[in-house]
Amino acid sequence: MNGRLHLGHTFSLSKCEFSVGYQRLKGKICLFPFGLHCTGMPIKACADKLKREMELYGCPPEFPDEEEEEEEEEAKGDEVVIKDKTKGKKSKSAAKTGFSKYQWGIMKSLGLSDEETMKFSEAEHWLDYFPPVAIQDLKNMGLKIDWRRSFITTDVNPYYDSFVRWQYLTLKERNKIKFGKRYTIYSPKDGQPCMDHDRQTGEGVGPQEYTLVKMKVIEPYPAKLSGLKGKNIFLVAGTLRPETVFGQTNCWVRPDMKYIGFETVDGDIFICTQRAARNMSYQGFTKTNGVVPVVKELMGEEILGAALSSPLTCYKVIYALPMLSIKEDKGTGIVMSVPSDSPDDAAAFRDIKKKQAFRAKYGIKDEMVLPFEPVPIIEIPGYSNLSAPLICDELKIQSQNDREKLAEAKERLYLKAFYEGIMLVDGFKGQKVLDVKKLIQKMLVDNSEAIIYMEPEKQVMSRSADECVVALCDQWYLDYGEENWKQQAFECLKTLETFCDETRRNFEAVLNWLQAHACSRTYGLGTRLPWDEQWLIESLSDSTIYMAYYTVAHLLQGGDLRGQGESPLKIRANQMSKEVWDYIFFKNAPFPATKIPKEALDKLKQEFEFWYPLDLRASGKDLVPNHLTYFIYNHVAMWPDERKKWPLAVRANGHLLLNSEKMSKSTGNFLTLHQAIGKFSADGMRLALADAGDTVEDANFVEAMADAGMLRLYTWVEWVKEMLANWDSLRSGPAATFNDRVFASEMNAGIIKTDQNYEKMMFKEALKTGFFEFQAAKDKYRELAIEGMHRDSVLQFIEAQTLLLVPICPHICEYIWGLLNKTDSIMKASWPVPGPVDEILIHSSQYLTEVAHDLRVRLKNYLAPAKGKKGSKEAPPKPSHCTIYVAKNYPPWQHTTLSVLQKHYQANGGDLPDNKVIASELGSLPELKKYMKKVMPFVAMIKENLEKKGPRVLDLELEFDERAVLMENIVYLTNSLELEHIELKFASEGDEKIKEDCCPGKPFCAFRVEPGVPIFLVNPQPANGHFSTKIEVRQGDGRDAIIRRLMKIDRGIKDLSKVKLMRFDDPLLGPRRVPVLGKEDAEKTPILEQAVFHIDLAGKQVRLAENGRTTDIGDTLVYVVN
Repeated sequence: MNGRLHLGHTFSLSKCEFSVGYQRLKGKICLFPFGLHCTGMPIKACADKLKREMELYGCPPEFPDEEEEEEEEEAKGDEVVIKDKTKGKKSKSAAKTGFSKYQWGIMKSLGLSDEETMKFSEAEHWLDYFPPVAIQDLKNMGLKIDWRRSFITTDVNPYYDSFVRWQYLTLKERNKIKFGKRYTIYSPKDGQPCMDHDRQTGEGVGPQEYTLVKMKVIEPYPAKLSGLKGKNIFLVAGTLRPETVFGQTNCWVRPDMKYIGFETVDGDIFICTQRAARNMSYQGFTKTNGVVPVVKELMGEEILGAALSSPLTCYKVIYALPMLSIKEDKGTGIVMSVPSDSPDDAAAFRDIKKKQAFRAKYGIKDEMVLPFEPVPIIEIPGYSNLSAPLICDELKIQSQNDREKLAEAKERLYLKAFYEGIMLVDGFKGQKVLDVKKLIQKMLVDNSEAIIYMEPEKQVMSRSADECVVALCDQWYLDYGEENWKQQAFECLKTLETFCDETRRNFEAVLNWLQAHACSRTYGLGTRLPWDEQWLIESLSDSTIYMAYYTVAHLLQGGDLRGQGESPLKIRANQMSKEVWDYIFFKNAPFPATKIPKEALDKLKQEFEFWYPLDLRASGKDLVPNHLTYFIYNHVAMWPDERKKWPLAVRANGHLLLNSEKMSKSTGNFLTLHQAIGKFSADGMRLALADAGDTVEDANFVEAMADAGMLRLYTWVEWVKEMLANWDSLRSGPAATFNDRVFASEMNAGIIKTDQNYEKMMFKEALKTGFFEFQAAKDKYRELAIEGMHRDSVLQFIEAQTLLLVPICPHICEYIWGLLNKTDSIMKASWPVPGPVDEILIHSSQYLTEVAHDLRVRLKNYLAPAKGKKGSKEAPPKPSHCTIYVAKNYPPWQHTTLSVLQKHYQANGGDLPDNKVIASELGSLPELKKYMKKVMPFVAMIKENLEKKGPRVLDLELEFDERAVLMENIVYLTNSLELEHIELKFASEGDEKIKEDCCPGKPFCAFRVEPGVPIFLVNPQPANGHFSTKIEVRQGDGRDAIIRRLMKIDRGIKDLSKVKLMRFDDPLLGPRRVPVLGKEDAEKTPILEQAVFHIDLAGKQVRLAENGRTTDIGDTLVYVVN
């Protein structure tokens, strides 16, 4: 709690929030507690830095101008911590400082006044300030948290402090905690181990073991070392491959690098870089821990050409030669050269052999180089016994500057050498490298020819801006490498739900390599080790079973974060002895000797037994290698015989990107929880968080998606209001039409799929099936239901949609629940119960949608001007009619092909063989000979559809009546294509081409233009937006057909029944008379519904037959819109 919560924090906790919302709907009693972790170095380090700045620069401080510039740096969070001054680019916590390198500036950037900022020089003030701010932000988000159980960690909360002390007394009692010297990442500045949460950079980095090979300098010494005559001087090379010492031909030194000689505890002189010597001084190499007794400072070029005696090489004397690519931040700066098995060494060795001028530049004599050749020491299958020269030739590596090719060479070679390499040297001949690596290392160490040396795998910076080392420390540590404990952790992992295989694999990998973990330090905030109070319990170790504390916190703390309120059970913190905690948390523990009433302790015990085990822990994937694994270890250690108390599920998520980029304060691509709610509303932000991603891959919060989400939610709310306002206009009666039944089935299917997605914590998928696709089903229903939507279907949809979305967007759903006049809160509602799902009906609806799309595409192509023909490029006239042909069966050649595919699909357990196999079999069938050009494209189409739609595409007949589906939706198809009439026929009624091209599920259509006689339609009404127009009258048209044709032209007419169609009593003179205002019906006769129009194409005349009489209507009709 050293800053405001940001979207990264929010993303992880949203997984719990959405899950709790869903599980409540499923009828479960849910507890979602939330604690505020203040343990560790960050707060203390920031407070101390602020105090130092005030001491150095005054209050308010006046900083030197030259130090006010700041490099642009990335930020992954909104925590306030110390900047890493040693690096140009910020990493995790260094980036959290924003633009200012001074803590004062960081605090001011939060909008704090000078007076307020001063208070943060005391660590305790951070605990007062940030936790309430975080709680308010989380409440604004609408979390379903039981805030009575919230607490802050460290010894400021006496109840939690007592709980952690009990945990560690129990672990020590069970021999899980030990004391001794351990290699650990250590901050010399802080004077203590630097755990993951105490680091600015290097989270997850551990000690890397090297074999420090001692290469003795042979007299006469180089001039720079002549003053050390009589001393044993060693160039010390750190290697990760001790098995290759047999192949040394020289050692490498970088000419322009600074080296030092320092005296070891044995009186020898080691030559290496200052950085490496600093590490060694904390590992017992020097007389005084942490002190490097430098006896000589020198440049690399001053030891070039030195004669060396190195262990196990076949050469009696080797020499120090120049290599320009040695890095100062890795190893010792002295590199053992094995050109037989190291591509880097092979390339550099070739360079120095070939380039006489290069040798001359650094005073290297020919006899120091030319007599030496690579030594075969390891046989690698496929790469011979001189693997490095061979792969350099293979990849055409020209020199040591071909960095990319050399990297590829090492990647290909080293792993294969370790697992498949066979030793060729005496004493180890015929043995695998992986079997003898440690034996060779032990032999070197036992013979005092090498020493074990450790350094961090990568650079680690503490929160105090100190570069960390690996130190051999006296410390209390949790022995996670202990075999029985590790085995129990694996047992827990077996039954643990991890929601994805990658998380499980990551846990398994960590359990395999994890050994001791230092659980103590001397600096920061936290709980003191109860048996050795000079030590604090570090931040990754005091928060492994705190979930158990949640179950009883509300009955102890009295609603106060610091545990300073009056306990509801009248229990004081000093009464919470180890025996009391044992009784609460261990089922068979005896009742302790205490003044606390038994009913009070039984109440606490009952709370714990009711809620435990932990059903779900959600966190970032970066905590799998540490915190989440320790969480498993500590649970099995505390409840070894009560497996029912072991955690049930861990949901690890990826990091959160913002608009596809890492969050960065310096670029402005950064959002706190507070800012996100202000910008997108609570539900808009929650919707975007759910849509950000489900897997352990990095998720992406897209602001455009959040904006679009808000618009979608607003549109939905407005639609609900519109439906409720127009309730009486919705269709009533039985909801039995084709589209009513499809919509009901699609809603039921959506409820079932969304249920499954929520259960698997796939919230992006739940949002897809439970909102986006659910809304799409409603939109399709609204479009297809020409007869109008049914009120029961609409109500069912609104209720179901509200319930499906409430775990993600509770505020809007609560509002809609109120619009539906529900008396109880939606928080008391239950998950909707789905009805039956008619898959065949849904498939038939999908078929209808596909046919409608296909018909639109065909119509567009029909209307396109003919290509490639000379003359007119005019588009053909728009068709008025269409005949759709449907096939009951496939054409014979397709029927045969499908039968073969079906046979293979069943024989191969749901797979089709390769196209070559299929083509060979189909080509041998005589009935398919003349169709082979069509057969394989047909097979390709079937294979593609098989992936999309499943095995039903292999059926020889459709599972539904194709013609009946189209007939029931003929009005929709006619309107959507803007046609006058669609006729349905079977393919058997068509010509040979239709029979050939038409198959089940793929109807054939033929468009045509029915001839007609044009007439004028005149509207005499003044100032109403309806105008005169020209339409065609076709043989057999009725009154309503004419009005519908008019409605397609005049979109302002919505209701056919509102239009009155009339003919002139005098068809010749009537249209020529000026209409009289208010007498639009004068000298006109309304056309009746049963009237039929007849046309004479040759004479371009239209006659009207009604009531047994036939009348010439002339060339004009009149319409009035009421």
